[in-house]
Amino acid sequence: MKRFGLIGKPISHSGSPRLFRAGYHGKYEYDLIEAPDFETSWKLFLEKYDGINVTAPYKELAYARADIVSAECEAIGATNLIVKTPEGIKAYNSDYSSIALMLLDVLKEKTVSTALVVGCGGAGKAAVVAAMEVGLKTSIANRNVAKAEEFSEHLTGIFGKKRKPAVYSLEDMPAADIVVYTLPLAVPGTERFKDSTIIEANYRDPILNHESGKVWLLGQAVNGYELFTGEKPDAQAMSDALKG
Repeated sequence: MKRFGLIGKPISHSGSPRLFRAGYHGKYEYDLIEAPDFETSWKLFLEKYDGINVTAPYKELAYARADIVSAECEAIGATNLIVKTPEGIKAYNSDYSSIALMLLDVLKEKTVSTALVVGCGGAGKAAVVAAMEVGLKTSIANRNVAKAEEFSEHLTGIFGKKRKPAVYSLEDMPAADIVVYTLPLAVPGTERFKDSTIIEANYRDPILNHESGKVWLLGQAVNGYELFTGEKPDAQAMSDALKG
């Protein structure tokens, strides 16, 4: 039987096992791989698992270990999904595909042109690339401004210098038509987003939007689990499990 799991820290709260089991009605195993550090988590993956989801703070570390990376992973520099293949270990990013669909849904409903991504970890980087791919003028706000500047400069090689994202500190972050909030905690200044459409990554303890994190989680899971198994999961059962 194929075996899958999740690495990251902390992960005891994760809804991924419940979603996976619902999606395949118990056909495959899915574990929380709770290890003290990335190296131990990666070793367990290599020894026992066919594929793993990757959550914070390991998304960039796992990307660096992959033999093959998808196009979106190369742009983002992070992965949330690793699969063993005959050609080697391949990295994907289903955060990117999920947030891109959410942004396109917003674009169908209203006219927007600007996006601000708050946070520049793995999820934040995926959101930046997705926002740029759908045509939004995108900015980044991050505690570590130098890290965000480095990523912004990297993106000029993909999108060109004219589309280089502006970078702000968390204290100076501007308003935007769409705000993608990827930080786990609230920061001062979020009141300036009262007229923005908010998409938040956090589904467990949301700060600004109490539904979007679940939509994000479900979207990346439906796409990602098919990459794991080659079989479409039961998306309705997964949605029901997320509500339960």
